[in-house]
Amino acid sequence: MATANNLGEAATKDKILVIGGYGSVGRTISITLGDRFPGRVIAAGRSYEKAEQLSVETQRKVLPMAFDVSQAHENDTLLNQVAVVIMCLDQSDTRFAEECIRRGVYYINISASHVFLSQVEMLHAKAQEHGSTVVLSVGLAPGLTNLLASYCKSAFNQVQHIDIYILLGMGEAHGEAAIRWTLENLNAEFLIKEDGGLKTVRSFAEGKAVEFPAPYGRRTAYRFDFADQHVIVKTLGIESASTWLCFDSPFFTRIIATMRKAGLSNVLRLKLAQDVGVKALRLLHPGSDEFYVKVEAITTVDGNPSGYECLITGRGEGRVTGLVTAHVAESLYRSSFPAGVFHIEQLFQPLDILEELGSYGLSFYHQPVNSPHV
Repeated sequence: MATANNLGEAATKDKILVIGGYGSVGRTISITLGDRFPGRVIAAGRSYEKAEQLSVETQRKVLPMAFDVSQAHENDTLLNQVAVVIMCLDQSDTRFAEECIRRGVYYINISASHVFLSQVEMLHAKAQEHGSTVVLSVGLAPGLTNLLASYCKSAFNQVQHIDIYILLGMGEAHGEAAIRWTLENLNAEFLIKEDGGLKTVRSFAEGKAVEFPAPYGRRTAYRFDFADQHVIVKTLGIESASTWLCFDSPFFTRIIATMRKAGLSNVLRLKLAQDVGVKALRLLHPGSDEFYVKVEAITTVDGNPSGYECLITGRGEGRVTGLVTAHVAESLYRSSFPAGVFHIEQLFQPLDILEELGSYGLSFYHQPVNSPHV
């Protein structure tokens, strides 16, 4: 079911539909695009009241809508008016993405789930057939991590391995879906590409030392099942990649690793335990909202290991995810792109996005590493 104000009945494809557009990340997307395309951005979700509240806050630059993705087949008129759809909600299947593709609508998904992104990748031929451009890996991780990996790779003819290190501040007010996804994946078992084959690894079961700038310094980060490590080995032709996660609180990071080692984190597979964890983390924000992402690329030059590293830092992981998504959406809306399913690093140059984010307080550093941390 869909209801909206001031959308009109014309079938002009000039709207940008942000599903989950009043949520934690969706607000940033809707507000940013609403400033650039007033009256053309629709913040949609199951709660019309929340969408209406955002619309009022933006002086109607953003339009409100009640929208249920599971009933998208009823929204023929709406989708015929939409040029770009941005999906901010977790999806269990690709039916809505396929409907957008069938109509030639450009589609952006901010999911961090490699399983779901792999399902969408299978729609490449269908997207080409219908002239739809689909962009995946849009956000911080995956997203900026993919772009940093691409930038590091450009320093060499060939890269053997990339490590992605992510330090997240626990002071940020994350949305419920993001917290629940993190808790669910604390027990994840997944495959990575390593030494020419596949290796089974587990989240927070293996740590690796990494040096971050002051005040954080040397930390231990742990394996985590972010989609970027699975994607870049294919899109960038890298032999292997791993993603490692830690938090601004070293105590909290160690507690998770200890619970994982003792098998105590298995309780987080239970919905009740997840519900308690979500409520606690939404109420308590022990730390800052600052984040660091460091990407190290390693290769061999004249028989010796050589490396290149990139680092970005900023505040508000969710906010930056929204800003990256808004940039991608604006580019699709204004320009022509090839039809098909792509990840962000396949369509966008790293500096184009990183330089724009600089105006929002994000800092970017890069340098060669003569003695890389192998």
